Amino acid sequence: MKAKNLLITAIAALMTGACAGPPAEYDVLITNGTIYDGTGGKPYQASIGINSDTIAFIGTGPALGKETIDAAGMAVSPGFINMLSWATESLIRDPRGLSDIKQGVTLEVMGEGNSMGPYKTVRTMKNPREEGPDSLSWTTLGQYLQMLEDIGVSTNVASFVGATSLRIHEVGYQNRPPTAEELENMKKLARQAMEEGALGIGSSLIYAPAFYASTEELTELCKVAGEYGGMYITHMRSEGNRFLEAIDETIQIAAEAGVPAEIYHLKAGGVDNWPKMDLAIAKIDSARSAGIKITTDMYNYAAGSTGLNATMPPWCQEGGYKGWVKNMSDPATRAKIKAEMYTNTNEWENFFYLAGPDNILLVGFENETLRKTYTGKTLREAAEMMGIDPADAAMNLVIEDGSRVGTVYFLMSEENVKKIMQLPYMSFGSDAGAVAAEGEVLESMTHPRTYGNFARLLGKYVRDEKVLPLEEAVRKLTALPADNLKLSGRGMLSPGFYADVVIFDPDKIQDHATFEEPHQYSTGVVHVLVNGRQVLKDGEHTGAKPGKFVKGPGWKN
Repeated sequence: MKAKNLLITAIAALMTGACAGPPAEYDVLITNGTIYDGTGGKPYQASIGINSDTIAFIGTGPALGKETIDAAGMAVSPGFINMLSWATESLIRDPRGLSDIKQGVTLEVMGEGNSMGPYKTVRTMKNPREEGPDSLSWTTLGQYLQMLEDIGVSTNVASFVGATSLRIHEVGYQNRPPTAEELENMKKLARQAMEEGALGIGSSLIYAPAFYASTEELTELCKVAGEYGGMYITHMRSEGNRFLEAIDETIQIAAEAGVPAEIYHLKAGGVDNWPKMDLAIAKIDSARSAGIKITTDMYNYAAGSTGLNATMPPWCQEGGYKGWVKNMSDPATRAKIKAEMYTNTNEWENFFYLAGPDNILLVGFENETLRKTYTGKTLREAAEMMGIDPADAAMNLVIEDGSRVGTVYFLMSEENVKKIMQLPYMSFGSDAGAVAAEGEVLESMTHPRTYGNFARLLGKYVRDEKVLPLEEAVRKLTALPADNLKLSGRGMLSPGFYADVVIFDPDKIQDHATFEEPHQYSTGVVHVLVNGRQVLKDGEHTGAKPGKFVKGPGWKN
């Protein structure tokens, strides 16, 4: 096992540093840095010796390195864990993951409801890289993650198996419960995914067809994850009008399935719901006090990002995109959809009402003409350009674009962002891909969290606004999520652990991406090592692709 008892490793490190005789030599030696080891303890000065993919030495004794990195004046920490990554396809297209690597991310955790397997038929993609096979194919989640390691990526990768993916595999896009046989098949697929290395079950319950799943269905799937030591992680059924009830459901699933649970991007959406945050925290704290492990993650912005599907009722999206378009194209059904979009409701998460057309920013189109015309416009502005009502504009854009249309929603309170950031069980996720600010990527806008989430925490909130101390922020980025995910040998700087290491300047680390100009890299991260190999050197990518498939607790060799 890579993970060792902390006391033993600490003693070993001290003994190593104190030994007399000729200095030991390591593949890589990091000197003169201030170490934030991930535990949340006070930083200290020491050198780190790395052999192959493993930290072999932490101490102050004499040591040599085949390669030496001088970290004078900089913080040295474990690699950051992105708890909600959508780098599922971006890493296939571009293995560098620059928007994240330049912020110190060394592990991308995927699987928010939809995962890259299991599929009923073989999933095939044209290989966009010059090297390797012409096409890539896989069926199961484990095959996909292993494929990423095999074709080469710069970050480590891991994933939950999506409850939505399991449902689509057996039930499709229909609004009905699974039959007993279908549920049993979903559970078998979940077992296979857990044995292949999935971390647990992930859900995204505001979206169709995930919205159609009952609490009981989710509990049954989570019981399977529990058999393997896995967890449940959820984009809850509501972050708005039924925010508190959604937390109750999450706690119920965790308790009945006997698993830990994490709430994705904890937030209260809509001005009327902002005061509920204190009650939400109290519910979570109460569950934790009762022995139910509930944790949370977040992105550090007062705006979210998804698609225009979040402005329309889930019933109209039954049957997938084709069924959705059919409903929007029928005059009577369209009128019903429009009426519900303008209605405040507890029945579904109505982002059209909660945000309002003035606070819905259009950022992602497939259609080139639409992209050039409406990118960066609010839904209200787009509707005025079309000369129609904003609800009709939303429906027309979805139909014309052939997609859900990428959108940013200004829904949350900055006060709440700072409040929840300080929760001891809060970790962080970008809820975005890992991309390079070049080529086709620049043709669309995106949420600035794609380029700035982690640097924004360490610059704006730690250094400038002192919302939390640096050592605590590092713990929340490293050891805390690693422990929640039950990852062996990740998340701390300790002998015997994998050498995922970030070296950054705490005085200079800064996000630059904005909602108006999102394609701007963060700065201040100087060096990044993944499994002992340097991926970022002096702020520039080295071309290395040492990322590994990080397997969950149920993995069977």
